[in-house]
Amino acid sequence: MPRPIKCRRIGFMPDITYFKPAGVPLRMLEEIILSFDELEALRLKDIEGLEQQDGADQMGVSRATFRRVLVSARRKVADALVGGKALRVEGGAVVHEGSRGGPADGRGVDGPRDRGHPHGRGRRPAGGRTLRPRGAAVSRLRSPPFPK
Repeated sequence: MPRPIKCRRIGFMPDITYFKPAGVPLRMLEEIILSFDELEALRLKDIEGLEQQDGADQMGVSRATFRRVLVSARRKVADALVGGKALRVEGGAVVHEGSRGGPADGRGVDGPRDRGHPHGRGRRPAGGRTLRPRGAAVSRLRSPPFPK
């Protein structure tokens, strides 16, 4: 059984989570999923200009993990751009910093349709406890469905 994924800290929640080529109907497009932690790695390295170690420190992961996440994100974005595919930003085991009990935008990272729903919330680590920094919300992030 693989080791559970450690929650990664993110400092940015995008308002727009879906990108597609203009003029192509959505039903004709292949979709690529970019997780929130992959988007955060892109933001920290390519937009903020941080070194990999500094980005890893901000996300609470090792430098090697940060590098793997960054390479995966760049590969997905390049595939979407070159292949003319849709790109959806969703998912990932992340902790959204800068929030108190929920995301900064107040809409809930799982969306209102999942509140109280027993499925899709991820597994708890062994022992049944979830450990997180005080004042940080832990969620398995997922965007609301996009109409096709």
